[in-house]
Amino acid sequence: MIEKDTYKTIDVAPEPSFFKDKNSKFLGYAFPVQNEHDVKIHLEYLKKEHHSARHWCYAYQIGTETLIYRANDDGEPNNSAGMPIYGQIQSFEVTNILIVVVRYYGGVKLGVGGLITAYKTSAQQVLEASKIIEKTIDIHYNISFEYKNMNTVMRIIKEKNLNIINQKLELDCEITISVRKNESETVFNLFDNLYEISIKKV
Repeated sequence: MIEKDTYKTIDVAPEPSFFKDKNSKFLGYAFPVQNEHDVKIHLEYLKKEHHSARHWCYAYQIGTETLIYRANDDGEPNNSAGMPIYGQIQSFEVTNILIVVVRYYGGVKLGVGGLITAYKTSAQQVLEASKIIEKTIDIHYNISFEYKNMNTVMRIIKEKNLNIINQKLELDCEITISVRKNESETVFNLFDNLYEISIKKV
């Protein structure tokens, strides 16, 4: 069985979505993120941008094989905001994404059911407005060799259509390549079986 080696994500933030219920306004934002530092930057920006809002509830998921996720209700009743948002991330099967729903309180309580619907709908709308793309899960290898073996290494890179991420070509050469996960073992063995050439996972 071939393991899945692709994942879905977004590479640009779409226009925010807008949802209104009993005078409360909900603005949904989606951002591509690579780590928790990215999450922090977007949250700080939105809190400045919407400083008079009441809540900035969010959920994010990061990673392809090992997933890190978090859902935050930011003062709303337990599980009425963060989890409904996270549920949409799961439903659209996306990762490396942050969704924030900013709420301006309109003076009328919505109740837990109303909040769940509002946060879920906001997250769903912004995901529907997003351009979801598919990317491959890639493994990075570092290949070390002497300059005289350059042609051998380059031939394999060309034949296998491998991506070079960076290279240092001197007397001792180093090339870092990126290989789609499902092909990584084959590529590793090709280089590993060559005399005077070493390969290791980065």
